[in-house]
Amino acid sequence: MSFSGKYQLESQENFEPFMKAILPDELIQKGKDVKSVSEIEENGDDFKVTVTTGPKVLVNNFTIGKEAELETITGEKVK
Repeated sequence: MSFSGKYQLESQENFEPFMKAILPDELIQKGKDVKSVSEIEENGDDFKVTVTTGPKVLVNNFTIGKEAELETITGEKVK
């Protein structure tokens, strides 16, 4: 099954309580009405995920089964 394609956020339930765990309140308020578009490119076990939310574009690459460093919406790097 391929995950490749473009996906647009249609709705989000319980957005604020979920996001309070990772974002400050001012970012939550800015983001709650912005719709994002996610584009997934799959090449075997390699994935590229591009998420566009308003003017912010976040690109992460990873390979299934290998450790990866990903950037969060706040700019923090996580493994």
